[in-house]
Amino acid sequence: MAQGVIDWLHDCLVVHWPRKLLSLALAIAVWIVLDHSMTASKSFANVPVRIVNLPQGKTIEGRQANGLLQKKVNITLVGNRTRLEELSNKDLEVLLDANNKPDSWTARVDKENLICLNGECDLKKTVSRMSPLEIPLRQSKLSTEKIPVLITQPIGEAPKGYQFLDVWPYKLQLSVQGPEDEIKRLKARGLKLTFNLNDVSRTELDTLQAKGDEVSFFVPNSWKKILVPQISDTPIEIDDLMAKSLRLDFSRQDLLPIEGFLPVTVFFPQKFKEILNPKTHALKVGGPIVEKSGILTLATPLYAQGVSRLFLETVKDMMQIVIIANPKAERDKLLWNVQFMYPHELENRYVARVLASASDEAGSIQPQMREDYLRNRFRSYMDKFRLYTSDKKKLSLQIELDAHSINVSTSS
Repeated sequence: MAQGVIDWLHDCLVVHWPRKLLSLALAIAVWIVLDHSMTASKSFANVPVRIVNLPQGKTIEGRQANGLLQKKVNITLVGNRTRLEELSNKDLEVLLDANNKPDSWTARVDKENLICLNGECDLKKTVSRMSPLEIPLRQSKLSTEKIPVLITQPIGEAPKGYQFLDVWPYKLQLSVQGPEDEIKRLKARGLKLTFNLNDVSRTELDTLQAKGDEVSFFVPNSWKKILVPQISDTPIEIDDLMAKSLRLDFSRQDLLPIEGFLPVTVFFPQKFKEILNPKTHALKVGGPIVEKSGILTLATPLYAQGVSRLFLETVKDMMQIVIIANPKAERDKLLWNVQFMYPHELENRYVARVLASASDEAGSIQPQMREDYLRNRFRSYMDKFRLYTSDKKKLSLQIELDAHSINVSTSS
């Protein structure tokens, strides 16, 4: 048995071995020739288009700063099957020459316009033809403008133990260059930049030097970028000089106690004066409403949130709770709000106190800009001002109109 196997192997490998080796070599050669001569068709999606040799002061609508069109194209190539299979759309680019072209023209793209970004591929040997493709193009005046960038209120949550206060500056400018029509649209519409408070860590805020109970987080340069896809495929850094002062302000305090008790008054709308006025309906003393030195006050310990201690010290003696009287037919429960007395004077006091304190952390903010910032902050504090109780719940008052009185109670 063993001898039979040996004889069979001898006949296969030794007898006429030159002929067999030649046959094997010919078979391999034929396979290689056939494989490399076989043609195939392959489609490539999202192939970038680059425009070169534009006239001075001109650009193409949709052309980005890197020379590529914002819109990509789909192409179909016919050629060597093996080499085409090795290509992807990342290896290809359509190159168009704008030299001596009119303002509006249609580029007819063929395989001569293709370039390979992969140095290892040879398109002449790979591609035999390309399906017809036309790209309409229009030249436009190259324009440079400063586009307004609005810094919006951040999203996300402030780190634990901190309260977000404000962002400054509220508006910056971004220098961009591109097609005149597109730049005009951008300038009219403007851009928005929104930060995420979740990107600010408590550790970062803990290490910053606080001014009173406030701390300023200066926005890192990596955040001062904005994506303008009509102009660039990568974010553009904001070049406004004021961007150096871009900051997010936080308070280290959660709830700030309000000293004393707040006065409570009633506002009687003119249109109801015949049926609702101080003689027909008086604010009833009782429950949380007490009288002190002839002044009705809310005898409930209160706290403020979303403002600084300096703001609270400035306004504490110049605010009151105002109840708006309305007939029962219009409203079952009466509305109320906190009113600041002579807010313009309070604003001046606040600004003066801050400016008289230590120098600004930013250093680079000009005096007038600094004052504008503080005035905006004061107004923002008034808008955000909310009253809380000792259990960290928003103050809730139940106010009802009786036959001859206005009754106030606190909800449980």
